[in-house]
Amino acid sequence: MASRARNGETAMERGSVRRITVVGEEVLSRPCQEVTTFGTPELAALIDDMFLTMYVADGAGLAANQVGVDLRLFVYDCPDETGARHVGHILNPVLDLPDPGDRRLVDDIEGCLSVPGAAMAVPRTDRAVVRGFDKDGNPLVIEGQGYFARCLQHETDHLMGHLYLDRLSQRDRKDALRQMEERREDVFARRALKAAALKPDRDQA
Repeated sequence: MASRARNGETAMERGSVRRITVVGEEVLSRPCQEVTTFGTPELAALIDDMFLTMYVADGAGLAANQVGVDLRLFVYDCPDETGARHVGHILNPVLDLPDPGDRRLVDDIEGCLSVPGAAMAVPRTDRAVVRGFDKDGNPLVIEGQGYFARCLQHETDHLMGHLYLDRLSQRDRKDALRQMEERREDVFARRALKAAALKPDRDQA
C-alpha cells in the first residue's frame, strides 16, 4: 500500500532492497501459500528485506508476493485514525470485518506499490481485525481503525491474489492504469535514487 516515507532504522541496517512486482505479473493474481515453517533465518531476512523495500518505495504496507515471494506474509508501518503509528508483520493472516449491520464503509484514496503512480477512491470498512502469527509462530491479533484498517484489508487482499484495482469499476480501473502508465517511470526513478542513497552507508559498514 502506498503512503509517505517513514523511518526504518532496523531494516536499513539489515535488509536488502528487492524488486517490487507490478500489476500483470502472475504472482500477484493467485492466492499465496501458507507459511508452515517458522523461526528460520531465511524468514527473518525476508521480513527485513520487505521492510526496507517498503520504506524505499514510500509504502505503508507490503505483501510478500509484491517482492515475488509466494507466501502469506505482509509487513506494515502505518498510522491509524488518531495518528498512532503501527509497525509490524503478520504471517497467515485471516481478516475479520464487522458484521454488515455494524459496518461503516468509507471511500478514501488508495494507492499500491504494485500499481505505481496511480491512486483511486476505494470503499473499505473503517474497522478491521487480522489474526495470524509472528515470524516465530506466536499468535497475533491486530486491530485497526481508519487508515490502518484500510491497510490491513489492502494487504490481506494481496495475499488472496487481489489488487485494489479489482474493487474498482471498469471505468475507474482504466483510469488507474492510465495514471500508472503516465507516472510509473517517475516513480521507478525516485525509488532507484533512494535505493542508491543507501549504498554509501553500506560501503562504510
